[in-house]
Amino acid sequence: MPPSKTPSNPARVLVVDDDPTVAEVVARYLERDGHQVECVGDGAEALRRALADPPDLMVLDLMLPKLDGLQVCRKLRERWPVPVIMLTALGEEMDRVVGLETGADDYVTKPFSPRELALRVQSVLRRARGALVPTGTGVLRDGDLVVDVGAHEVRLDGKEITLTAREFDLLVYLLRNPRQAFSRAALLDQVWGWSFGDSSTVTVHVRRLREKIEDDPTDPRRIVTVWGVGYRYEPLS
Repeated sequence: MPPSKTPSNPARVLVVDDDPTVAEVVARYLERDGHQVECVGDGAEALRRALADPPDLMVLDLMLPKLDGLQVCRKLRERWPVPVIMLTALGEEMDRVVGLETGADDYVTKPFSPRELALRVQSVLRRARGALVPTGTGVLRDGDLVVDVGAHEVRLDGKEITLTAREFDLLVYLLRNPRQAFSRAALLDQVWGWSFGDSSTVTVHVRRLREKIEDDPTDPRRIVTVWGVGYRYEPLS
């Protein structure tokens, strides 16, 4: 397989998997894309290295010795918004949902295509670096909710709210398209940049976003469900 074109802004990627063969294959594909890759075999060491010198992205297996992937992701999210792609076993839907709720930006199920994983890495990196939506700068307001797109800052009632890169992109997209109903597939395409994927990814991110910006996440007033379609942003002001 010929090497891919080297990106103009390569990333530092930390691959965390206790299977040396999987780690080696993933590293080889990502290095072909021009990224700098470091491999770690257990969760505790991965967390130590990520906190000491945060990578641009982490590929994180769910099942790890010492600390599992969910623990690593949760502890990492307390300190740094490092993008995370979780590796989960085929068919373990609950693990994937829990991983997304913990803060993972994406997941890939084992066994997986290394090329597909490499494409997911590129997609998540583009989001994290602001190469796709949201575009431009400016301030978006809806009552006590203020989003400074250029500063990548969100405030609710004057208090700063911490969002992951995906949550931020989703909120900006909805704010810029108020009162329009979007299907989960449309949001995957417009916000994630995927023409494929599991709609539960959108469902989990909407749930997490509601928990951060709604007064009552069980009875949302801003991000409302349009039954049979998807979601719509309803301005309060």
